[in-house]
Amino acid sequence: VQLVESGGGSVQAGGSLTLSCAASRFNFDDYVFGWFRQAPGKEREGVAFISHRSSVTRYADSVRGRFTISGDNAKNTVTLHMTNLKPEDTAVYYCAADSFLNAANMASSDLYDYWGKGTQVTVSS
Repeated sequence: VQLVESGGGSVQAGGSLTLSCAASRFNFDDYVFGWFRQAPGKEREGVAFISHRSSVTRYADSVRGRFTISGDNAKNTVTLHMTNLKPEDTAVYYCAADSFLNAANMASSDLYDYWGKGTQVTVSS
């Protein structure tokens, strides 16, 4: 199984970016997917999560209303659409997946078995 993120870059505050996570050899309905981020000197933070099986999405308070997570089963891709970006959104963003999570524990980063290598997002003021 493999996760590959793309779509990172540099934008000004207020701008938008869309991150993609290509998931190979996954059955989407069997997995929960999450986007996490880590800024220099800070702990990893869960951003958005999706379970196709239960049709549930969850967001961190810091991004709710600005970020949208979605999945495309036919393309095996999970997307994070980010709008109204702020300098504090600057971080390396990681895609993660696991088959044993559910809506109750999907925000727990320690429980994810599969991780991508990350993509950098930089927001300037």
